[in-house]
Amino acid sequence: MSTAVETNHAIPASVPPDWLALVREKVEGLRYGVVQLVVHDGHVTQIERIEKTRLKVAREPRHED
Repeated sequence: MSTAVETNHAIPASVPPDWLALVREKVEGLRYGVVQLVVHDGHVTQIERIEKTRLKVAREPRHED
């Protein structure tokens, strides 16, 4: 009976990790903002999306006296 324990669970390069699909989803449609990954012990544990809405500010004409 073998007592060896495999600790490295390699994922084939052809199979994208689940978090990669989530990152793509968060980036789609984002015009201005940030998608941030939180990593713990070498694994993505959290994905944050901060979206900014930019408003165009109309400038008033200058009045010279």
